[in-house]
Amino acid sequence: GDRMWHFAVSVFLVELYGNSLLLTAVYGLVVAGSVLLLGALIGDWVDKNSRLKVAQTSLVVQNSSVILCGVILMIIFLFKTQLLTLYHGWLLVSASASNIANLASTATAITIQRDWIVVVAGEDRSKLADMNATIRRIDQLTNILAPMAVGQIMTFGSPMIGCGFISGWNLMSMCVEYLLLWKVYQKTPTLAHKSAKVEASELKQLNAKKESDMKPAEGVQLIIEKDVAGFEPQQEKEVGCAARIAEPFITFRDGWVAYYNQPVFLAGMGLAFLYMTVLGFDCITTGYAYTQGLSGSVLSLLMGASAVTGIMGTVAFTWLRRKCGLIRTGLISGVAQFACLILCVISVFMPGSPMDLTVSPFADISARLFENEPLPTIASPEPEMIFATGMPNLLNGSIAPANSDPEMSPEPVPLISVSLLFAGVIAARVGLWSFDLTVTQLLQENVIESERGIINGVQNSMNYLLDLLHFIMVILAPNPEAFGLLVLISVSFVAMGHIMYFRFAQKSLGKQLFVCHTPDPKATPDSSPPGNTSTV
Repeated sequence: GDRMWHFAVSVFLVELYGNSLLLTAVYGLVVAGSVLLLGALIGDWVDKNSRLKVAQTSLVVQNSSVILCGVILMIIFLFKTQLLTLYHGWLLVSASASNIANLASTATAITIQRDWIVVVAGEDRSKLADMNATIRRIDQLTNILAPMAVGQIMTFGSPMIGCGFISGWNLMSMCVEYLLLWKVYQKTPTLAHKSAKVEASELKQLNAKKESDMKPAEGVQLIIEKDVAGFEPQQEKEVGCAARIAEPFITFRDGWVAYYNQPVFLAGMGLAFLYMTVLGFDCITTGYAYTQGLSGSVLSLLMGASAVTGIMGTVAFTWLRRKCGLIRTGLISGVAQFACLILCVISVFMPGSPMDLTVSPFADISARLFENEPLPTIASPEPEMIFATGMPNLLNGSIAPANSDPEMSPEPVPLISVSLLFAGVIAARVGLWSFDLTVTQLLQENVIESERGIINGVQNSMNYLLDLLHFIMVILAPNPEAFGLLVLISVSFVAMGHIMYFRFAQKSLGKQLFVCHTPDPKATPDSSPPGNTSTV
């Protein structure tokens, strides 16, 4: 249901408010900005509450918000003219609910994919890797099947029917997911060991270790001291009003400081830099593909191929980890991804590429913002222009009728450039998802349980910060002539991300970095916390 909504919301914006990528990019910017500001607070909330409460609350809030958005948009599609005469902020209401759904989805991802899965896997790191890969395969399948289902419903039905279907699906899936979470919680007793009493007992154990002069493991000493310093004052005095107001800001600061002090900081930053890219199957790349003459059926096949290569990346991750170790897997995956993206760089200079440096990339945005040029309204598209989503050809705020200027038709546009572009994007998915799984497991293994939520919340904030920059980049240069420049910038950020990861790998392994075959390190003793070691 969440995947359906993420796909459909951009189409709904186009249907309601004009066929331009500008509004979609602004919406994405707002969503990314919200997670950027609130990611640490969400993670802190995950850490301070019981696992079951966090999972159930975030699940209900997420699905309820999507249901509310679907109902609101159904009403707007039915009574658009009448509603706009009463109130012009319906988009704001729907976007606010959608933003809340995204924040709840972030909390769900942190608690399930970063915390529950580690507890369920226990000390078995191979099992943890397999579970991470399985979850990512499911994610890849839903990422392609959900948009295809909604797109067909909207094509053969209507956007209103699509809204109703998404709302109904989320209502049903919320009940099923709720029951599944409860069953997993019952079958894994260790998931219950995260209450206030348990935290207090853990604190006493840490204090006992400190009194006996036992040196804590690297990366844990700072957390122990912070817990000891921050736990006792709560029992001695009440928190004042000013302190309550300042608490979110202190949590935000402490979360980012703790993230910076993590041994896997550079690896996390490397993953975040991969989000600063237009080389993905989002609405921006899809809109560009339309202008290059790719049909809806071809794009559907390309999205399917992307899902297949993504699944191949999860398989490659598990195999490489067994053969070369976890850290080297990330290094090999990064090299593979960057090598595939070279095809995208080549595509910018091939026949058919619309890149024209003589055209100002800011022409479109300046016309809209400073000359008050209104957004175009959507005309009824011809049947042959409709993709599986019912979304017309959109980029640079223009729509071309079937019998319009022939230079906008697919036939005269050479497909060499766009073919190389998507070949690189699809092939790079193997390295991308293998690298993503590598960094995910590094965070799972190297962050102690008491900070697992806030550190992953800050990691999500970093991801969304770079994603936000990507949306800003598209808002500033939304015309097709500038897309080639955006591709070059995207590949540059991917390269910088992998350079950061290489530095992390070099610091972790030293001279052993290029020794390919290394057995897994000896098992971590049960007495040691899961966050003080790293798989090599």
